[in-house]
Amino acid sequence: MSERNPILITGAAGEVGGVSRTTVDMLLEQGHPVRAFVRQDDERAHALRQAGAEVFVGDLLTIADVSAALKGVRRIYFSMSLSPYYTDAVSLMAAAARAQGDIEVFVNISEYEQSFMTFEKMTAPEEERRAWLGGLVANWSPQQRAHWVAEQVLDWSGLPTVNIRAAMFVENPLMTWLALEPLANGELRLPFGHHRLAPIAGYDVAELCVKILADPAPHISKSYDLNGPELKDMHGFAEDYAAALGRQVTYVPEDVETWNETYVDTVLGALPHTAEHLKTLTRLMGGGGYRGVTDQLETLLGRPPKTVRWALENHPRIRKLASA
Repeated sequence: MSERNPILITGAAGEVGGVSRTTVDMLLEQGHPVRAFVRQDDERAHALRQAGAEVFVGDLLTIADVSAALKGVRRIYFSMSLSPYYTDAVSLMAAAARAQGDIEVFVNISEYEQSFMTFEKMTAPEEERRAWLGGLVANWSPQQRAHWVAEQVLDWSGLPTVNIRAAMFVENPLMTWLALEPLANGELRLPFGHHRLAPIAGYDVAELCVKILADPAPHISKSYDLNGPELKDMHGFAEDYAAALGRQVTYVPEDVETWNETYVDTVLGALPHTAEHLKTLTRLMGGGGYRGVTDQLETLLGRPPKTVRWALENHPRIRKLASA
């Protein structure tokens, strides 16, 4: 890749420590030119410029902006916050990339759920879907359906795509800021019963994306189903929170619907698309809908993945709580 070809990173104005922003920082540290696509020219855009990125201010739902952002770009990293227009944005980016015609890789940040959202499972009778998804939910969230459609669009586009299907991030609101109030009182209140999960550190996903963007050829047309290295129950997570916070933390199981009403609806009631997605996630995990752990991430990174404890210790909100 010519050093004159910037790598386009969408969602670049996300929270420091988030996957997109970490990807930008890693690419810049390795000497790659980066074009950071942001929605607003604010302090976050200024910070990106200070870090060395070229900042493009535009709207992912405006094809003229998307096309302009792609000028001179050969490699694309696509990520977008939860949105009812997510599929629209992916489709517009794919259309602009296909029209340009010289794209070397389109790294698509997808979701772990896509690994079991097969056409067969999605069209099965409701009873079968409930049994497969753990009994608490029969259908996927609007955001999960949007990711499924997005993968189909990218497949139809013929673009050289890599789908990164990451499991729930340790940094997910369910595990961080929605849990902060009870954590301040020494309680980890989550609706996951006795089920075991293997969340993934955003840092690891960013590092993998950087490897693919720097050398895409071995990864083209592949979908990677990734989760963290540790499959543990909530009591095990409580120990990780205790270590990160420097205080005792006890797991207190909650009823799924009660937790959704108390935490998700109260905080995210004005964002129904986001709220419905998070509530579907709690039902999937609370019903045992997430299964097992793989070593694919370690194989791709060439090192052991970061632990839940490491990710918590390096999360700004958890660190702030620890110092309170």
